[in-house]
Amino acid sequence: MDLPPFRNEPYTDFNDPASIAAMEQALAHVRAQFGRTYPLIIDGERIATGETIASVNPARPAEVVGYAVSADVTLAQRAIETAHRRFAEWRRAPVEQRVDLLLKAAAAMRARRFELNAWIVYEVSKSWSEADADVAEAIDFCEFYAREMLRLSEPQPLYPIPGEDDRLTYIPLGAGVAIPPWNFPLAIMVGLVTAPVVAGNTIVLKPASTAPIIAAKFMEILEECGLPPGVVNYLPGPGSSVGDALVDHPLTRFIGFTGSKEVGLRIFERAAKVHPGQKWLKRTILEMGGKDTIIVDETADLAAAASGIVVSAFGFQGQKCSACSRVVAVEPVYDELLDRVIELTGGLTVGDPAQRGTFMGAVIDARSQEKIRRYIEEGQREGGRLAFSGDAPDDGYFVPPTIIADVDPNARIAQEEIFGPVLAFIKARDFDEALAIANNTEYGLTGGVYSRSRERLERARDEFHVGNLYFNRKITGAMVGAHPFGGFNMSGTDSKAGGRDYLLLFLQAKTVAEKL
Repeated sequence: MDLPPFRNEPYTDFNDPASIAAMEQALAHVRAQFGRTYPLIIDGERIATGETIASVNPARPAEVVGYAVSADVTLAQRAIETAHRRFAEWRRAPVEQRVDLLLKAAAAMRARRFELNAWIVYEVSKSWSEADADVAEAIDFCEFYAREMLRLSEPQPLYPIPGEDDRLTYIPLGAGVAIPPWNFPLAIMVGLVTAPVVAGNTIVLKPASTAPIIAAKFMEILEECGLPPGVVNYLPGPGSSVGDALVDHPLTRFIGFTGSKEVGLRIFERAAKVHPGQKWLKRTILEMGGKDTIIVDETADLAAAASGIVVSAFGFQGQKCSACSRVVAVEPVYDELLDRVIELTGGLTVGDPAQRGTFMGAVIDARSQEKIRRYIEEGQREGGRLAFSGDAPDDGYFVPPTIIADVDPNARIAQEEIFGPVLAFIKARDFDEALAIANNTEYGLTGGVYSRSRERLERARDEFHVGNLYFNRKITGAMVGAHPFGGFNMSGTDSKAGGRDYLLLFLQAKTVAEKL
């Protein structure tokens, strides 16, 4: 199979009248489907249990986007056992068949792009551009992993011994579990499913309870593209019961997870236990969040820094593990940079993301809204100064963009992941202290430096301990193929999604030596 070189999917231009019209039409089309119920899918069979999970529109919580049937422990066990049984067939499917499935899924998502955008807008309150970037990344994962599997299926280089036929091949692991987050409900979910599947594994997909409908739509796409029954099984349900049952099952070979540190550590601990009948060590691929910092020194372009900070901090309401939640500015430029950031933040539009001009929508649910508000209050109790708090609608789970200045580097809002539109400003004496502060959390996901000093940038390249570091640009928006994404320390296992070594996490190497 000969494919053209990978290239990232272009974003939609929402200044184009045709794109605006298509998006508005898609929003109306999707709204007309609100309230439908989506069953579990195990081995291709649609299953209803009588229990459902309501997925609501965060900007208008009275609107139910859809109902996902909720599984129980018995069905979780059935799903992983089905995936294990189907693995025996799928692992032998030709690589070209598996690759073709991903390419067809990418083409289907392109054809349904505006519809998928609309589902994301309604289900998790992303703006048009943020939703479109989510879909583009999902397409990228399919295209990139398809090409990577073709590369890994070719003969692998060895240093053969004379008189032997020595070969190394990569073989799949078995049945695994994908537990994606709600904040990239299509992109990360697609990546956690398609990478192991194209490698020859089978999957139980347990989507986030706040974003199960877009996952159901992707299941529709996979089935339309020829997915055999049981290769991917769709299983919404409570993490505390269904999630634990999937992680614990002795037939589970690996777990791919993106989410909070607390849940990731729980999975890591439970997966380490060997259960009766289990004859492997479970592999965990974990991405667990961050507390991400942008450093700005006195040589920086302050206009560019302010713009990058605002987009990184408040895009999708700060609900990205890569979002800028801390700015560490050196003393000579601290006040001017803060003023510039406040001015730009004041121009952000907060409201219903179904409206074209909206920059920030609502946060995901009432619990998140309340948690973020508590952090804002705590930041001020700890001595921080409320430098800016914008306006937000009263209805829906809205939190305005908020800036807290003069924050102590060890304060809770400077150390704990908030996952909301709250930005802490921290003053440093000089670049040395700024770099030390940037490294003072338990996380290590993303970071950024705005500086014109080559010496400082090179020092940060070596000493700023994060998995994804950006110079003189925003710290969100990692591109598949160009910015393999994953972090250090409590940010996870540095699994580098969208990189050339990612598929190896779902494969194992087998060498065969034959004497001639």
